[in-house]
Amino acid sequence: MQTIEALESNVRAYSRSFPAIFSRARGSVLLTEDGRKVIDFLSGAGALNYGHNNHQIKAVINEYLASDAVVHGLDMGTPAKLEFMETFSSVILRERDLHYRFQFTGPTGANAIEAALKLSRKVTGRQNIISFTHGYHGMSLGAIAASGNRFFRTASGVPLSGTTFMPYDGYLGSTVDTADYLRQVLVDESSGIDRPAAILVETVQGEGGLNVARLQSIQAIAKDAGALLIVDDIQMGCGRTGEFFSFEFAALSPDIVVLSKSLSGYGLPLSMLLIKEECDVWQPGEHTGTFRGNNLALVCATAAINLYWQSETFAQGVQRMGELVRRRLEAVALKYGNSFAVRGRGMAVGFDCRRAEVAAATARKAFEKGLIIERCGAIDEVVKFLPALTIDHDTLNQGLEIFEEALAETLKQTAI
Repeated sequence: MQTIEALESNVRAYSRSFPAIFSRARGSVLLTEDGRKVIDFLSGAGALNYGHNNHQIKAVINEYLASDAVVHGLDMGTPAKLEFMETFSSVILRERDLHYRFQFTGPTGANAIEAALKLSRKVTGRQNIISFTHGYHGMSLGAIAASGNRFFRTASGVPLSGTTFMPYDGYLGSTVDTADYLRQVLVDESSGIDRPAAILVETVQGEGGLNVARLQSIQAIAKDAGALLIVDDIQMGCGRTGEFFSFEFAALSPDIVVLSKSLSGYGLPLSMLLIKEECDVWQPGEHTGTFRGNNLALVCATAAINLYWQSETFAQGVQRMGELVRRRLEAVALKYGNSFAVRGRGMAVGFDCRRAEVAAATARKAFEKGLIIERCGAIDEVVKFLPALTIDHDTLNQGLEIFEEALAETLKQTAI
């Protein structure tokens, strides 16, 4: 850790929260250099839905590398690319009666968000983007302009424009329908809100505090406003909420879907847009990048789809495990007189400690006891549970027990 402290930029974050040297990983367990076992409830911030070093996927990687197949190929055609598109189209899209074209962007989720915003402005000829309170879409300038957190926005150092923020579902309390408010300001010619190119939304706000939107009316609102609907499924897609896409419960068909994080299935960088055909107005080479559609990541992604998404069994298991987590956490909250709140969907669950210091101390004590767990929310007051979707019951229960012990110790030292 001394080398990290001496040489790495002050901007580092996770190495401060989890001060150890991690040398090996398998499934939902990390091993430190000194032999300590740590259960992982962070899963690479949602990039490891199928666990660390998934051996079935790793076997496909090893075979691909041993064959001297193309790893870096820009956006040229390769067997790996063709197989991924055919598999994703048949297994994921057709089964859900969805029809999209693929755009492989730069390797990060923020790269994909930038492409989505740029494309929506090109399609509509408009500039304004509707985003939401507590939303988070990445750190590049366009993505951060559409993100709500003031801490991240201030670090940009330049004016951030082109976005109008609307209250997310529940932001004004459970009795206020924010969808009605959104519709009203978009149809009112004197609301002061410029006609939007797109409405950009997360169905569950990962960094914003595991807030959940109902969403059923948002597609109609976008259509009536002449705007595209963009769903940011970077963290909540690929099964995290219990279905492959996080918007399936609402029977939506977004104009653009943004995917990244667990898309590759192995933690390798891979991002893409799913674009409705009528929205694919790009000219050849109009939006480009060197690291688009990394072939090794595409091979992993295809393997993950074949392993886990050929039937509904895996999704049903994720939903059951998510219910288990939620019930356990609700029981913990009830134990303390409902001083806390639990929310989320599937295997994305938040435990709202109400106070940042309680969440921080609980996460710190949990790590000391052998559990990696992160915080989120406007002031990092929510403990975020993102276990691997493939986690076994014993490891999941061990992690939940560690969390409960850490919370109990924290509350002994801190008045609620």
